[in-house]
Amino acid sequence: MELFNIAPDSTKNLLPCDGTVHYYGKVLPEEQANNYFNRLLHTIEWRNDEAMIMGKRIVTKRKVAWYGDAAFEYTYSNVNKYALPWTEELLTLKQLTEELSGESYNSCLLNLYHNGEEGMAWHSDGETDLKKNGAIGSVSFGAERKFAFKHKKSKKTVSLMLENGSLLVMKGTTQTHWLHRLPPSRKIHSARINLTFRTIVENQ
Repeated sequence: MELFNIAPDSTKNLLPCDGTVHYYGKVLPEEQANNYFNRLLHTIEWRNDEAMIMGKRIVTKRKVAWYGDAAFEYTYSNVNKYALPWTEELLTLKQLTEELSGESYNSCLLNLYHNGEEGMAWHSDGETDLKKNGAIGSVSFGAERKFAFKHKKSKKTVSLMLENGSLLVMKGTTQTHWLHRLPPSRKIHSARINLTFRTIVENQ
């Protein structure tokens, strides 16, 4: 496993092949990042995530929220979700992510991890609702967490630490060839909020 812990270089592709991932590091000062964390924690309409796995309804401790330009219907883990109208904070963060990444987004999926025991298993964001090979801009607030990629065929892994107030952008064929996850850690006792700005394509 290759772990990137050096100064971020947003021009460097962290993946060795079959996709593009850029890490911008901290794009917001610590105090401002902490303010966003607190505002998002208390103003977002958080709900426990649900999934249908082998016919069983699973409810996670992790909480989610879904916002966008319109009341988009978004389906993952066999559960339908509908986007809420943007908040002022989310629109500001969307604009910042678009300016830095050079991409445009029309929706945002948010995740709230209460501590390090909550994570995300290996997966790729390949839902048919998403723009094919579209960029996903991931903004992190709160606890610093490890984030990992694994190539679907070669099984090669790459990982990095996502800092408070940082931006990671996945684009190109990353979702086609790579899985990613947020591994759990019992050493982390504080919360993390993650925003993934993405593009939903309607009427597919």
